[in-house]
Amino acid sequence: MYREPITTDNDRQPASRRRPRRSAVQNRHEILRAAAVEFSAYGFAGARISRIVKKAKSNPRMIYELFGSKSELYIATLESTLAALRAEELQIDVEHLDPIEGLLALFDFMNGHFERDGQLVSLLRAENLMKARYMKKSSPIREMSSPVLAMTTRLLARGVAEGKLSGEIDPLQLYVMIAALSQFHLANIHTLSTMFECDLSDMEWRNQRRQEARRMIAAYLHARGPEQRKKS
Repeated sequence: MYREPITTDNDRQPASRRRPRRSAVQNRHEILRAAAVEFSAYGFAGARISRIVKKAKSNPRMIYELFGSKSELYIATLESTLAALRAEELQIDVEHLDPIEGLLALFDFMNGHFERDGQLVSLLRAENLMKARYMKKSSPIREMSSPVLAMTTRLLARGVAEGKLSGEIDPLQLYVMIAALSQFHLANIHTLSTMFECDLSDMEWRNQRRQEARRMIAAYLHARGPEQRKKS
């Protein structure tokens, strides 16, 4: 039986105006980039494949061939975004620093990353509202161990060995504290700005907040030193 061949807008263009055909890898990259924009702006329920297709200059068929479904595309977007964070984390060089300075450098990194990557903040916020429903379905995400948490653990251990910190600081507690101080103001920027009539997107305000948050962590770490613990 004769079937009409499937054509795309690119196929209908004159040869001189056609875009070069992209590889599957290139298509996947462009679709994931467009999906990150869409899902971070509208969440899973509000995102539309039609808009992702338009942003990626692709077609629905390619999306379903590469990912299978909207939910699988969403999971792949979460994986890709978190993998980018992990890749940056692996480039951090703090092992040569004084333990307390190294921990403050980790805060500087996390604060800077979340400031630059608003899409990640939005995706994590939306996924939390869904109680990590889709993240739980991802084996790669569950297998991702944060290099920052491992670095935090090593720096704390060295701080104890060098007599600069007590052994009572839990690495995960400190990691969560640093993460909270790095993104709470971003995840709640619109409500906080409205409630307090202060533009939290203002760079001067953000720089001051970063400096204050850094001082808070430094004060906490210094207060947890062995000598200070003995006095209390």
